[in-house]
Amino acid sequence: MNRKQIKKEKKRRSRKRILYTLLSLFIVVVGFGIYFVYQTLQAASESYNDLGREKSELREEQVSIKSDPISILLMGIEDYETCGVNGRTDTLIVITYNPELNTVKMMSIPRDTLVEIVGYDRDDKINHAHAFGGKEMTINTVEKFLDIPIDYYAAVDFDAFIDIVDILGGVTVNVPFDFHQKTMAPNSYYVYFNEGPQRVNGEEALAFVRMRKMDPRGDIGRTERQQEFIRAVVDEALQFKSITKVDDIANVIGERVETNVKISEGISMFLNLTGFSSDNLESVKLDTVPETINGISYQIAITESLEEAKLELKEHLELVEPINVGNDNTNESDDANSH
Repeated sequence: MNRKQIKKEKKRRSRKRILYTLLSLFIVVVGFGIYFVYQTLQAASESYNDLGREKSELREEQVSIKSDPISILLMGIEDYETCGVNGRTDTLIVITYNPELNTVKMMSIPRDTLVEIVGYDRDDKINHAHAFGGKEMTINTVEKFLDIPIDYYAAVDFDAFIDIVDILGGVTVNVPFDFHQKTMAPNSYYVYFNEGPQRVNGEEALAFVRMRKMDPRGDIGRTERQQEFIRAVVDEALQFKSITKVDDIANVIGERVETNVKISEGISMFLNLTGFSSDNLESVKLDTVPETINGISYQIAITESLEEAKLELKEHLELVEPINVGNDNTNESDDANSH
């Protein structure tokens, strides 16, 4: 074999080694990716519970997260005082998602709102529904109150709340005014919030959304802080750096979150959120007034505000035709001019 042939053979072997190395790396990466996805799906699937509801009774047929406007009820469960047994809902947020518009609307229901508790035959604070009849009674009560179907739910306890924020590396919230609030026991401490943007960890974020006594607007201010927090989590979670934390978040969801969103549906919804940010998130306002009845403090929903909120949610879910006031006025003007 001459020098030219030897040189050619060396080049061929070198190319082979490079090819084998790249192929090995590819197999390792793909293998790790498959394992990562499998572990994530396994962990998240443990959180699934459809509560025996194929669909809302207010729906004629099932909806698809991928193609239909849907509603989700987010429940923040306060059950540490009851050792994990049917506590009260400290937070109730109704979220509607319209995939065609790529927009989300959210409405907080103050925990002391006086409503008819469906299945319990009495009027009481809406956060008591969970203590009386768990998630099913809470969902049915919210459906009755707002006259919209609740397609999906997610029940989150305080530990899950704290863990998810910490996995994300904290979130930045916009503090409306100076205040302080104690974190949860057993290792509680005071957190001092200063007006303006502030980076908070899980314990501090929970204190931020739970504070009531120092807010001059009471429950209304509290619900606005909860929505501010959700915007902060959305912006943080959709950043590229958060993708590597999906496995950790899935583990928390599997252990501490209960939902009727299937894994396949969750993936479809995530893929639909391309270009989504907190700018696509709109708040629906529900005005209430405080009232004391038989020595107990309640929040009473103002009828006009409640009806407006119902209509806005129904329009977003495409359950009713949107009312275009501008076009109506234009038509009236045209009719007037024609005479």
